[in-house]
Amino acid sequence: MTNIKERDIRFATTHGADLLGRLYEPQDSIGHGIVMVHGGAWTANDRHTPSVMSRLLANRGLVVFSLDFRCGPAFQHPSASADIAAGIRYFRSRADSLGINADKIGLIGSSSGGHLVLFTALQPNIPMHQTTPILDSEQGSADASVAYVVALWPVSNPLARFEYALEIGRQELVRAHQGYFGSRETMHQASVQRVIRSREFTHLPPTFIVQPGEDANVPQFMTNDLLAAFRGVGHEVDYLHMPGLPHAFAYEASADTDRCEAGVWDFISPLLKN
Repeated sequence: MTNIKERDIRFATTHGADLLGRLYEPQDSIGHGIVMVHGGAWTANDRHTPSVMSRLLANRGLVVFSLDFRCGPAFQHPSASADIAAGIRYFRSRADSLGINADKIGLIGSSSGGHLVLFTALQPNIPMHQTTPILDSEQGSADASVAYVVALWPVSNPLARFEYALEIGRQELVRAHQGYFGSRETMHQASVQRVIRSREFTHLPPTFIVQPGEDANVPQFMTNDLLAAFRGVGHEVDYLHMPGLPHAFAYEASADTDRCEAGVWDFISPLLKN
């Protein structure tokens, strides 16, 4: 275990609210960084939620920047992904002072955060992802693209998950979708599969997807469809299926969380050497 310094940094102010990121700085940094995005059905949780995975990755020597962003129902799509793009730009703009390689920044998120990292990574610099100004820098002065993206149990197709939640009677998920997206049409527009199949993406970074076998929030058919969409445009992704595990298991320390993180690291580490 390495010594990890943790501190909060304000990376943007928008709509009267400060956006903070939790920075995990390992004493034995390997000179690379990754941006972390929490889940919570686009309406809950904060930068502290994925602390277990953040610390595990920091123990590998990665500088981890775990973001707050605007959530529903107070804010609607694309507020969250615009804020995430801003967080990436801020992180890149501080690469020298943080001792990280600005060209090898990665992006990782889980559940709704898995949706947001894919949605942002595929189209990082489109106009709607340049609407959150970062602090102490000219707007748009830094690139929000990433060298790779990791999506843990992503809600990749919000409309499909909304219909699934209606079918199985998960009213809390129904309300969360309505709170952040507002309409079925907006859910459809925010679908990662739609972005891929319509070829609206501007970037296709190396991609790693993890699916728990007993995930009651992200049905297997949705992840299968995501993998098929990527294959349809010639983008082969790395995929890890973890049988017997529930949704969001990696928010808690466990041997299974360690196995998940090891899989993530096996994907990331070769990319940092290229």
